[in-house]
Amino acid sequence: MAYWRGTASQQAQDDLDGLLDPALGFAQQQLDAHGEFDPYAVVVDADGQQRMVAADIGSDEPASADLITKLIATLSDERDNLRAAAIVAHIRLPETNSDAVRVTLEHSERVSLTVLLPYKARQFGRGIDYGNLQASAATAFIWPAG
Repeated sequence: MAYWRGTASQQAQDDLDGLLDPALGFAQQQLDAHGEFDPYAVVVDADGQQRMVAADIGSDEPASADLITKLIATLSDERDNLRAAAIVAHIRLPETNSDAVRVTLEHSERVSLTVLLPYKARQFGRGIDYGNLQASAATAFIWPAG
């Protein structure tokens, strides 16, 4: 999915490329250790520094959708101080009856895309088998068009 690169600045490309590894890496670490993870975000601040963002909605077992909604609201409120963001969540892929890590990447230059990393827990023994990355255009929530 290289088409977005033709319209994005080098900084936007670098910011989004730089978010993907820590976004996926933490999800994989959590899956390998615990078999699950709660949604979270990784952002690039206006000064170029990366940091992780977690949502707290005051519940012991919050629904993923509620955490994602809270992350979007938090990052939208901070968007003037951010260059880019990645929201990471577990999803179910009904067409393949499998699980995936979904990373929704957005940049303040109005670039947004989704990267999926399918995975499957091993039947016997511990561990996770990961599939190939898939990318597609995404709807922007933090920096919506218009």
